[in-house]
Amino acid sequence: MSFCRFSTELVANNKTEIDNIFIDNFLPSAPDMCVKVYLYGLYLATNDNEMENTFASFAKKLNISELDLESAFRYWEEQGLVQVLSTYPIQVLYKPLKDVINGTRLYKPEKYEKFNTQAQELFKGMREITKTEYGEYYDFLEKSHMQQEALLMIMGYCIESKKKAVGYNYILTVAKNWAKEGILTAQQVEEKLCQAEQASTALSTILAALGIKRTAFIEEREMYQKWKEGMGFEDDAILYVAQSMKKKGGCERLNSLLEKYFLNGKFSVVEIKHFVASQDEIYSLAKQINRNLGVYYESLDSEIETYINPWLNMGFEPKALEDLASYAFKSSIRSLDGLNSLVQKLYKLGILTKAALDEYLAGIVSLDKQIQELLQRLGLSRRVNSFDRESYKTWKNVWGMSDELICYAADLAKDKLSPLQYMARLLSSWHEQNIKTAEEAQRHSPKPASIQIPQSQIKGRSYTKQDYQAMIQSIDEIEL
Repeated sequence: MSFCRFSTELVANNKTEIDNIFIDNFLPSAPDMCVKVYLYGLYLATNDNEMENTFASFAKKLNISELDLESAFRYWEEQGLVQVLSTYPIQVLYKPLKDVINGTRLYKPEKYEKFNTQAQELFKGMREITKTEYGEYYDFLEKSHMQQEALLMIMGYCIESKKKAVGYNYILTVAKNWAKEGILTAQQVEEKLCQAEQASTALSTILAALGIKRTAFIEEREMYQKWKEGMGFEDDAILYVAQSMKKKGGCERLNSLLEKYFLNGKFSVVEIKHFVASQDEIYSLAKQINRNLGVYYESLDSEIETYINPWLNMGFEPKALEDLASYAFKSSIRSLDGLNSLVQKLYKLGILTKAALDEYLAGIVSLDKQIQELLQRLGLSRRVNSFDRESYKTWKNVWGMSDELICYAADLAKDKLSPLQYMARLLSSWHEQNIKTAEEAQRHSPKPASIQIPQSQIKGRSYTKQDYQAMIQSIDEIEL
């Protein structure tokens, strides 16, 4: 008995750590009894109670025979997790799992004897399979639970497809991809190969359109299956896209184009044709907007994705966007971000067409001219600002004041120290008294010498630089 040891209570309350490598790589495929043996053995390996840590007590604790217990440990020895040091008496050494996962496992020679022979025959003398390569095949078979016959069929398919002695990394890549699809038996592999053979004629035509004069590689056949089964393209649509490429880019470029059409919901030849035509129009629109805005970008793809497509999706007419870019340039806004700010604010107002934009901008110029005349009436010589616009809109649209009444208030305020503020107080007082006309106001205020109502009109579409600046400034004042 040890001089110092843990109490029974402490051992009972302690924990046995299980490496995640075991849970992820070994537990799913191991027989239930073998899992129980491994876990209980792990517990005993960390427990210094010699009375329990015997072969007989181990078997009794799990209610299994000693022969079954030895078989379980032999299983784990094949997996590389333990080493059976001796048989009589049996001694088992648990190995660190990080070393096991990075090393080569041990397998019974007879388990893969037939596989080894048939695998080597597939290469027909082109090269020899190394011990390391065999180990990689064994590990894959153990982890994936693919039938040996299925992996042999995949090996033959890879060699025949490439017409050369392919490496085991390539073979295992194909096998792992098929295993992810649930193809683990020889029958399932045969069905997949039959599907590939049935598609070979159509795929050959597509490859020919790409300028490829050979049989399809495995990767190309899998791409074709993805286009057909995964994306839903018919052969005529795939062939049309291949022919439109003019033999440039190969299957990778074809795959990229089909993915783009798939994301945009274009599957038939007609839909793809219309989509391509619209893309050409979008590129032309992007170039025109850049010219009008005074900017240049060598690549338009990012601009179209970030700005043009979202603007069009919002419902803007292309001509409205072109005109807005021109107005922005003339008011010193010369960036796509600046233009985007204007677009967002116009969208909030529902101004999406060229006609609506022309009407709105003409209204801005007309409004600013009316306000400018009002400032001159007050004796103020300065430019119209956002405060003036908001005040004027409040008087007209919220309080319901007429032009005649506003001008009357201006005439009363023009000689005051702060004429604009005085006029605002007058209008506010009349609003509280529900005064709507100049005649009603005259009965409450001194009558000025003369009152003239300005008749501001916009003729044609000839704007000054100040007009453009007023337009854009007014849009820019809109809150998003």
